Amino acid sequence: MSVSLEEIRAARERIRPFIYHSPCPYSLRLSRLTGAQVYCKLDHLQMTGSFKERGARNRLMLLTAEERKRGVIAVSAGNHALGLAYHGQELGIPVTVVMPKWAPLIKVSTCRSFGATVIQEGETFALARNHAQALGAERKMVFVPPYDDEHIINGQGTLGLEILEDLPDVDAVLVPVGGGGLISGISTAIKALKPSVRIIGVEARSAPTMHASLAVGHPEPITAEPTLADGLAVAKAGDLCYPIAKKLVDEFVLVDEAQIAQAILRLLELEKIVVEGAGAVPLAALMTQPLNLHGKKVVLLLCGGNIDVTMIARVIDRGLAADGRLCRFEVRVSDRPGNLARVLGVVATAGGSVKEVHHDRNFGPADVAKVGITIVAETRDHAHITELHAALAAAKIEFSPL
Repeated sequence: MSVSLEEIRAARERIRPFIYHSPCPYSLRLSRLTGAQVYCKLDHLQMTGSFKERGARNRLMLLTAEERKRGVIAVSAGNHALGLAYHGQELGIPVTVVMPKWAPLIKVSTCRSFGATVIQEGETFALARNHAQALGAERKMVFVPPYDDEHIINGQGTLGLEILEDLPDVDAVLVPVGGGGLISGISTAIKALKPSVRIIGVEARSAPTMHASLAVGHPEPITAEPTLADGLAVAKAGDLCYPIAKKLVDEFVLVDEAQIAQAILRLLELEKIVVEGAGAVPLAALMTQPLNLHGKKVVLLLCGGNIDVTMIARVIDRGLAADGRLCRFEVRVSDRPGNLARVLGVVATAGGSVKEVHHDRNFGPADVAKVGITIVAETRDHAHITELHAALAAAKIEFSPL
């Protein structure tokens, strides 16, 4: 077996009764925002919240009877684990998952709810993988990689078939990239049927796995930094995935943390869609990168929706700050009655809405007669922040943006 259009079509028929054909609706608001004709492939609506079910189901259905009895083991930051756990439970196949210690809580708890044995081991994905492989060999379980496996890749490629069925005249597809399994499968399917479609891979700047590999001409290990797109934070591009992606993907772009946060916020506000960081990177790229897609029919692959509720509030605030709708500054004024009220009056007159005030006498300016006051205010945009700063300066209030 190999990665090919024929195998992807076979995978489609194999998993069709068990995998949701997710919708790909047109988004008027995102189209107006970006200038492209934007369609969102909503694969975060799968039962476990991500596209990973496709490859997981395909791989599990191809196990022998003896392999099913022994069970499977995998390493995953979450979504691959959820897909295996859910479909393993349906098929009666024991599933053990090793997750890094930093895996999101929602993914850990949900995976356990599907009957999987979850082991949290290792500070990095690589350490978790080593533990999973050693344990699998010891217990004679089948190791199922999250992306570097032809059955997994063929399963993920079924997304490409659905996109072309739902939008035959698509011009470009933006795909999140971690280890490369998703984009390898999608590009194999789409390029075989419609070579003119641009396939654009999007990585987090904090985890540029494919960029590092392309720079040296082979899969290159990296040390990923913490990122909102935790599902993309892998140590190395897949050995099977890399040559496929190098051959078929037209372009790879990077997005930073502020851009990812902004994209999560835009999807929440404009589309009422909650996605995790890895699911938001296609929109982050379309909003910020020079992709020359104005007026083109573009599909954004929103591939995962498993974000911790506790993380959403922080992401919203980060996105608002990147958007210029939150600002923070410190003022230094004489420690006399009425000065705080004067500062807040200037902010209010300039149209800012004060959200937080921290009045610091202990660690304030060197001049002990003055006090430092840190203010967080809600604003309209970056231009409004400039107006607010100008109002403070006109009132002869000493301040510093933070």
